[in-house]
Amino acid sequence: MEKIKKQIRKAVFPVAGLGTRFLPATKASPKEMLPIVDKPLIQYAAEEAVAAGIEQLIFVTSSSKRAIEDHFDKNQELEDELARRGKYDLLALTKHIVPEGVSCIYIRQPEALGLGHAVLCAKPVVGEEPFAVILADDLIDGQELSCLAQMVKIHKKQQCSVVAVEEVERSETGNYGIVEPQPLYEGVSKIGSIIEKPAPDKAPSTLAVVGRYLLSPKIFKHLEKVERGAGGEIQLTDAIASLLLEEQVLAYQFKGKRYDCGSKLGYLMATVDYALQHPNLRESFKEHLTKIYNSHYS
Repeated sequence: MEKIKKQIRKAVFPVAGLGTRFLPATKASPKEMLPIVDKPLIQYAAEEAVAAGIEQLIFVTSSSKRAIEDHFDKNQELEDELARRGKYDLLALTKHIVPEGVSCIYIRQPEALGLGHAVLCAKPVVGEEPFAVILADDLIDGQELSCLAQMVKIHKKQQCSVVAVEEVERSETGNYGIVEPQPLYEGVSKIGSIIEKPAPDKAPSTLAVVGRYLLSPKIFKHLEKVERGAGGEIQLTDAIASLLLEEQVLAYQFKGKRYDCGSKLGYLMATVDYALQHPNLRESFKEHLTKIYNSHYS
């Protein structure tokens, strides 16, 4: 009998981090609520998930992240005021942040014990299904097809865990999980091994894992058993390394551009590039940038 292919219906968003690289902006507001033009980072991440067929958005939060819950919740007072003023275009934007048929679930991470622990907190909701993990501060412009949608296509074909990777400078390997790739076909490799933040001379390649994962539910068993790594945290990379001993995990070099919006430079680059794509802003913003360039370099 042909094995029933499992669909990806749930996505986990670990959003409990403190966002220390953006202090003082993140002192009272979550880093995931930082806007890129007119939408917060977390909304871009949620939209990417929905476009890939996700039906449940699972946010692993902390006590300081109520703004995220409020953003995805209904705001009747705001909607009534926009309707009264006849601002129906803004009303539509506000009402349809979460499409019909998509639900939001919030889980508290009681301690800041790392990404792996945040993912493990979602186990009671995810259950025995494959699922996505999306890090909102990795903003990825997939252009024609979002990064997660590209990965879902691979998962449908291969029915195994898939992690997004991209080439980085060898000097930067100490900032990422690095994979040892065994190429299968264009853009897709079987992972031979994966190492968390190796020194440049110890890195098996320059393919770095970035903030998109499609994971087998078996990852939870490994997260429960893996020893704590640097800083006493439970590392998702270490659990994936353990999962490799049990089943295949693929690395996918996605098509698109990633912005590290957890860094100030990456955030500024994303803001400029997305403004230049905005239908109502791009021409006037381009003109402004041209004036700035000419005033400084002509």
